[in-house]
Amino acid sequence: MAITGRAVILAAFGVVLAMLVPQPATVLIWSAVVLLVCLVDVALAASPRRVALARTTPGSVRLSETTTATLTVRNDNSKRLRGIVRDAWVPSAGAVNDRHVVDLPAGESRRLTTTLIPTRRGDRAADLVTVRSLGPLGLAARQASLTCPAHLRVLPEFTSRRHLPSRLARLREMDGRTAVQVRGVGTEFDSLREYTIGDDVRSIDWRATARRADVVVRTWRPERDRRVLVVIDTSRTSAARIGDLPRLDAAIEAALLLTALTTKAGDRVDLVAMDRTAQAQVSGITGPQLLPTVADALAVVEPKLVEADWPRIVSEVMRRVTQRSLVVLLTALEPAAAESGLLDAIIPLATKHTVVVASVRDEELGELASRRGSVADVFDAAAAERTMLERLAVIELVRLAGADVVDELPESLAPALADRYLALKAAGKL
Repeated sequence: MAITGRAVILAAFGVVLAMLVPQPATVLIWSAVVLLVCLVDVALAASPRRVALARTTPGSVRLSETTTATLTVRNDNSKRLRGIVRDAWVPSAGAVNDRHVVDLPAGESRRLTTTLIPTRRGDRAADLVTVRSLGPLGLAARQASLTCPAHLRVLPEFTSRRHLPSRLARLREMDGRTAVQVRGVGTEFDSLREYTIGDDVRSIDWRATARRADVVVRTWRPERDRRVLVVIDTSRTSAARIGDLPRLDAAIEAALLLTALTTKAGDRVDLVAMDRTAQAQVSGITGPQLLPTVADALAVVEPKLVEADWPRIVSEVMRRVTQRSLVVLLTALEPAAAESGLLDAIIPLATKHTVVVASVRDEELGELASRRGSVADVFDAAAAERTMLERLAVIELVRLAGADVVDELPESLAPALADRYLALKAAGKL
């Protein structure tokens, strides 16, 4: 039983009676009256356990976007249901208005809408539904918490999609589909045209020239239908917070932008997120369904506090791509990562594929290295300088092993990786 403010006010009248009739019996009698009235009110209230519940949620929503969950309440009592229904969710689901006042006749149902603004990606579960049924006098209520399972999948925010239009414009220029005349480099033959001043003489088609009165050159377009494999490291190094978010979230943003761009470019993209085992994998999907599938798969990926199994990752890459492809490793370029086998993994991959290692740089290290205000600041600066030097050494070793490196701040990693992909494609290195 739960009492309401009305019961408190009714009990407070006993103070007035006690002042008028200052006897112990007055307090006891009034307390008994209040208790009896509350018990009668509870007895006349509808049973909260005879309420049928059903939740309806959207399939998915992007992080920080607003959505709604609908709770259908049906009163199976023979009495009228008056009270409050709380549609509870886990805190990270961001339920805004989860308490609803209901006045429901017997046998009828009503839909209650709860606004959700998720603060974390992944599957956000619904909690218990609490039904508080008030009596006719509104002095006391019967209360029960009922199960009504539901979940909402929160997809990555994909804030880097704002960089997609400019990269697609560059891709169209590379393919020659715009009015801008850009001489790109590729290896797939496109067409023949007359020679103009400034053309590479190596592109002259001498046989076609012999058949015509003018000098003719070949034009090329960037390769299409190439294979791209994105590997996201979900080991303990991906849990480090760079700024406000874990390193893994920046890697997911970069993977989504690269997937969107490569799909528009006509290339085939596969993805795997793993540490010692694969947490998510996407393969064999093309066209408009690829990006939603990748976003859905990466929504539930979380860092694990284990070391990455690089030999297994290499085996997984070799199993998935047999012809020469672009392999993108989204991992941490830290001394600890290099010692765990990253360099040994890059060497066999780079001999067969084009490898790009993309990593997030911590801006706070540069800020620490510039402080000299106190003795403690000097020691912090020395530690930061050493960390940055060790990181530069790892980057140089990765390049010597045959991989390209993209090392940027979290907000710049996704567009920088997209630019590197376009540069490799324009240079005919895919």
